Amino acid sequence: MTPQPHPEVGAAVKAADRAHVFHSWSAQELIDPLAVAGAEGSYFWDYDGNRYLDFTSGLVYTNIGYQHPKVVAAIQEQAAKLTTFAPAFAIEARSEAARLIAERTPGDLDKIFFTNGGADAVEHAVRMARLHTGRPKVLSAYRSYHGGTQQAVNITGDPRRWASDSASAGVVHFWAPFLYRSRFYAETEEQETARALEHLETTIAFEGPATVAAIILETIPGTAGIMVPPPGYLAGVREICDKYGIVFVLDEVMAGFGRTGEWFAADLFDVTPDLMTFAKGVNSGYVPLGGVAISGAIAETFGKRPYPGGLTYSGHPLACAAAVATIDVMAEEGVVDNARHLGTAVLEPALRELAARHPSVGEVRGTGMFWALELVKNKETREPLVPYNAAGEANAPMAAFAAAAKKQGIWPFVNMNRTHVVPPCNVSEAELKEGLAALDVALSVADEHTE
Repeated sequence: MTPQPHPEVGAAVKAADRAHVFHSWSAQELIDPLAVAGAEGSYFWDYDGNRYLDFTSGLVYTNIGYQHPKVVAAIQEQAAKLTTFAPAFAIEARSEAARLIAERTPGDLDKIFFTNGGADAVEHAVRMARLHTGRPKVLSAYRSYHGGTQQAVNITGDPRRWASDSASAGVVHFWAPFLYRSRFYAETEEQETARALEHLETTIAFEGPATVAAIILETIPGTAGIMVPPPGYLAGVREICDKYGIVFVLDEVMAGFGRTGEWFAADLFDVTPDLMTFAKGVNSGYVPLGGVAISGAIAETFGKRPYPGGLTYSGHPLACAAAVATIDVMAEEGVVDNARHLGTAVLEPALRELAARHPSVGEVRGTGMFWALELVKNKETREPLVPYNAAGEANAPMAAFAAAAKKQGIWPFVNMNRTHVVPPCNVSEAELKEGLAALDVALSVADEHTE
C-alpha cells in the first residue's frame, strides 16, 4: 500500500470534476475537492502520493475500512450471479440481508424495509408512523441531522434545514439533553434528564398529544456533536411515547453497525423503538443501502392494508450482498468488540489526556469509535472556538485546525466548533495511536486561537 504519484492523472480528474460535478452542501466556485487515487483499510491517498489516515470513515460509514477483500468478492460474485432484480420478488441476497439485520436489531424489530440510504429511510419511517397513528406531527430535536431529502431535512435541527424549511412539514422541534451546553440550567446528568423529559412532555401537551405521530431521535446524535444521552433519557422518551400512543423512532444511520461498540447504539441504553432507521455501516457504504426496521405492531398495520410507498432499487442485490458480507466480516473478525475495546482502552484515555493539555478542548464525549472534541476559546466560559454556523473569516480557526490535521496526515471530520474522531471500527491500535499523535499537533494550532 505505497501510493505512487501520478500528478498528471490527478490534474485530469480534478479538471473534469470542476467542469461537470455539482457537489452537495457547497458553493461550487469556493471548493477545492481533493482528487483521490485509491484507498485501503483505514487510509486513502491522492495522485501526488500523499497518504491520509481517514478519521472520518468516509462520511462515518466505512466501518470496516476501504476495499475489504471479502466484501469486494461478494459484490463481484453477486454481479456475476444476478446483478439486479425488481423489489417485488424474493431474492436470496435480499432475504439473507434482512435476516441478518433482524437478528441484531433490538426487541421485535423483525421486518426490514430496504431503502437506498439514510434520508429515504427516515422519509419512510415518518410515513409509516403517520399512517399507523393517523396523526400529522413529528417531533425532533434541534441538535440533530436526519437527511437531505425534503421531509428528512425539515426534521433535521441544524442549519442545513434553514434553506428548505417551509414551516409546513408538520415538524416541531424541541431541546434534547446536552449537559455541556444545557438549555435547562442543569448542573448534573440527573437534572438534565429530568428537565429535558419535562420539556418534551410539556411540548407534547401544548402541541396536542392526539396530533403527534412520532418522536424521532438519533440514538446518539452524529454530526450535531456525538452527544451521548444521559442515563434514563431514552427510557423516559420511550415511556412518554407509550403514554400518548406516539411512535418512537430511533435514527441509527450513523450510530449503527458497530460504531458505538455495540451492533446498535440502542443496545447501550436497553431501549427498543417502534421503528429504527439504518444505512451507512450496514455494508460500509460499498453500495448504497439503507432501511427501516419495523416492530410487529406497525408491520401488522400493513398486513392487509397496502403500504403506499416503495423504491425501484429497494433491496438491490448488489447492495444486499455487500451487507451480508459486511455483517459476516464484522462477526468473524470481532469488529464490534474491537470498536468497544479500543474506544475504552485507547481512544477515551488518550482524548482525555489531550483535553487536559490543550486549552482549545472544552469537552471530550463519545463511545466506541464515535467521539467528539468540543473546541472552545475559553474553557471557563465555554465560548465556542468559532460562532454557531460560522463561515468565511469567522470560521478561520477551525479551517486552520483542519489544515494542520491534513498536513499531519489525518483527514479530520470538522463541523462547526467540533472535531469528530470516527475512524473505521476495525482500525488497529497502532493506526489509532498514529492518528492521535497527529491530532495532538493539529490541536496546537487550535490552541493559538484561545484566550
